Amino acid sequence: MPDPRPVRGVNLGGWLVLEKWMKPSLFAGLAATDETTWCAELGREAAPRLRAHWDTFITRDDFAWLAGVGIDAVRIPVGHWVLGPPVPYHPKYGKDPFPFVEGGIDVLDRALAWADELGLRVVLDLHAAAGCQNGFDNGGLQDVCDWHRRPEYVAHSIELLGRLARRYGSSPSLWAVQVLNEPRWDIPTDFLEDFYRRAYDAVRAHCAHERVAVMFHDGFRPRSEYLGFFDPARFQNVLYDVHRYQCFDPESQALDVPGHVAAAASWRDEGERVLRDLGVPAIAGEWSLGFDPDGFTRSWERPPGHPLGGMDAFQEDTAYRAYAAAQLLAFERFRGWFFWSYRTETTPPWCFRECVERGWLPARYS
Repeated sequence: MPDPRPVRGVNLGGWLVLEKWMKPSLFAGLAATDETTWCAELGREAAPRLRAHWDTFITRDDFAWLAGVGIDAVRIPVGHWVLGPPVPYHPKYGKDPFPFVEGGIDVLDRALAWADELGLRVVLDLHAAAGCQNGFDNGGLQDVCDWHRRPEYVAHSIELLGRLARRYGSSPSLWAVQVLNEPRWDIPTDFLEDFYRRAYDAVRAHCAHERVAVMFHDGFRPRSEYLGFFDPARFQNVLYDVHRYQCFDPESQALDVPGHVAAAASWRDEGERVLRDLGVPAIAGEWSLGFDPDGFTRSWERPPGHPLGGMDAFQEDTAYRAYAAAQLLAFERFRGWFFWSYRTETTPPWCFRECVERGWLPARYS
């Protein structure tokens, strides 16, 4: 039977899919904006740099620290290149048909072994699909969204999911496979649903529903567009993934701290509404303490109107704790949650470890 325990998890972003804002020192002096262009620009220099990053950004000690504070799951984003060549070509690759660094699959093997050892559950998350599914840097190609425009990109995604499911299907720690992270809002829903059906089948060919869930992101669209989609005769042990941030849209950016707290509290019934309308549990796959997309630190001057503007250190800490508590109380009513992300280089509100150490987030999760 599916594991009934509530999920309290953390994303391991910026590790196997680079995001410039999460570790800007890796991109210093480069024109690159994402992992694809980073690898293409560096060429032969990419491999030693990236392997050093893999070995140091997240380690077994980090897995042990998470388990020690009571976190029971990690969501691991991977790119479509994780299993090595060949991959479908995109013009951003330049002359090299495979500009990426090989060896990420060895890191993923190691991560699953650590999770097995330490009792952590794992969500494998296809975060960056061939051709990019959203135009974000986290999709591997910033300002490009071609995934749904060429059949070979979609076919590669299906094949990759099947290969990952076969490789890790017997791993004790594998708890879920997320078939695609954040597909863009203007990809037609019927196209996305067709992909979701095919992706589900690819995972289920190797992962029994009694043990491994399949996660589907909402695709930044109203859940009403999925009414009737999750037929229980067709889908078993599936999760509806929503990502909840209050920093990217103008309405959220205009809120003061009490407004942010109230908005977070309004999410508390969303899980029940998803279950009522779609018949499947909801999970908050990403959230943070970021009040703004730049993740301001205390050393930076805050722009006019910033919700923390004019606050002293004590007031800032109180604001972050209130915002964290409001979100946790809401997401505890879901099937579970994953904070984004475990580690960042310069942005404390997005760094779980630092949020815990600063006292913004609780010290224990069990």
